[in-house]
Amino acid sequence: MNSFQFIMQYVKKFRIQYIVGIITLFVVDFANLFIPKMTGTITDGLTARTMGWDGVKSCLLTLFLLGVTLAVGRFLWRYFLFGSARAIERELRNEMFRHLEEMSVEYYNEHKTGDLMTRFTSDLNAVRMSIGPAVICVFDAVVMTIMVICQMMLYVDVKLTLIAIIPMFLICVGEIYYGKVMHRRFRKRQEAVSDLTDFVQESFSGVRVVKAFVQEKAQRYAFAKENKNTMERNLDVVRLQSVIMPLLDVIIGLSTLAALLYGGYLALAGDITLGRFVAFNQYINMLVWPMLACGDAINMFSQGAASIKRIQEVLEEKPEIFDREDAEDIEKIKGNIRFCDLTFIHRGHSEPTLRHISLDVPAGTTLAVIGRTGNGKSTLVNLLLHLYNTKPGMILIDGKDINAISLKTLRENIAYVPQDNFLFSDTLKSNIAFGAEEEDMDAIVRATESACIHENIVAFPDGYETIVGERGVTLSGGQKQRSSIARALMKDAPILILDDALSAVDTKTEEHILTNLRKNRAGKTTILIAHRISTIQNADIIMVLEDGEAKEIGNHDELMARKGIYHDMFEKQQLEAAKGGEIS
Repeated sequence: MNSFQFIMQYVKKFRIQYIVGIITLFVVDFANLFIPKMTGTITDGLTARTMGWDGVKSCLLTLFLLGVTLAVGRFLWRYFLFGSARAIERELRNEMFRHLEEMSVEYYNEHKTGDLMTRFTSDLNAVRMSIGPAVICVFDAVVMTIMVICQMMLYVDVKLTLIAIIPMFLICVGEIYYGKVMHRRFRKRQEAVSDLTDFVQESFSGVRVVKAFVQEKAQRYAFAKENKNTMERNLDVVRLQSVIMPLLDVIIGLSTLAALLYGGYLALAGDITLGRFVAFNQYINMLVWPMLACGDAINMFSQGAASIKRIQEVLEEKPEIFDREDAEDIEKIKGNIRFCDLTFIHRGHSEPTLRHISLDVPAGTTLAVIGRTGNGKSTLVNLLLHLYNTKPGMILIDGKDINAISLKTLRENIAYVPQDNFLFSDTLKSNIAFGAEEEDMDAIVRATESACIHENIVAFPDGYETIVGERGVTLSGGQKQRSSIARALMKDAPILILDDALSAVDTKTEEHILTNLRKNRAGKTTILIAHRISTIQNADIIMVLEDGEAKEIGNHDELMARKGIYHDMFEKQQLEAAKGGEIS
């Protein structure tokens, strides 16, 4: 599907509004034609003294009615055409947001947030301009020009009209080339804006790291470089406009001058009346706007075409994660998990992240996964959440292939605490109740007490109404983690996943949270991912991941007795603790 076909499927939804708007615009343009004629008639009548006061009043009344028609008509075509363009912009923005929510994690790993934001803002605005104001410009440039030229020929003089319109052909040829060049330059400009937006967003998100490493000067230099590139791409567009637009004015001016000189000669020679010469001047002025509008339309269409293509690229990306035709909604998941020779390779990688993992996790079991960074622990939980696709039969939930369970059912029955502990820029209460159907204050308090964050919250001046700021910036790392845990506990799901969710809390608080979890989640499946053995040593099953493989599986005592990888990790961490060092 080309860009025109793509945007037309949205325009067709509002075809009635477009048709009414264009008809109204035609009426307005047609009514405009009578004003110069009426002016000419009044001028000739007064000059020849053939028009009395009654005739003048009649002409003035006609002009007044024409003015009212124009005023109402201009309101209506703006309402229908501009309104339809805004509605299509809204539809596209909603469709883009819905579509992007369906895209996999891999998609966001490969696409910059700044680029996506630019498509949501600048590109959508360019699309709106191309299907709203540009349509009006084209209509006026074509229909208005034809009607004015016909009126000039019929009412004034054919030869005079031809002299006036000859330069227009030069304008048409030039603007075809102008449109092609503008399209290329605008696309490059949008790409530069996307890069700049992404750089700014990333810099502000990582401002603490920038300050901690005293890299403000380097960031300013890098920003200046990106900003300069954006400016140069904008100047490429402006330079072309600055050449074309004055040139267009010159051509129009020369056309007007030639027409006025010859028209003046005809009026002096008596070939046309003074009134018709006055009307001709008004018609010439009416042609100026369509010619200028033609340049504006090409500019807007060129920008819009480039932006439509960028939006189309997003919407035509196929979601990798979706419900199969045989996917079922399950009323309640018990929490039995089975990994059957689980092997997974990330897109773009040649080596598997996980290799041949086989394990049964009965409902109500606490499974702990431990291993060094980069050994596939987070990938494992992402597969459980079906954020990545797996081959059929590799992961079973309650004996059912995970691919045969609807995404809604699966994710509603899993509570998840991610590594980054993402919080929205909202109140603590809203963040904790994010996954709940309603903000039940009693349930919120119970969840925060289990997560050992309640006392911290009530100590804040605004308590549970405290605004946490962007990504929870006003909270400490430990407070963010515990708030995330409370949010997960609010779901009371049969499966709870904590992905390194206790790394920022002290050992005493950690012990309290784990005790609360064992008490409150009896009979429910819990998966703990951690680097500290103190976090997971009481788990029913401990799996040690090494190079993506389950090297050791058992409980704490069994693994210690083997004197393998787990034993060495435990001894090392105990030694570090004894020395007063940080456990890693």
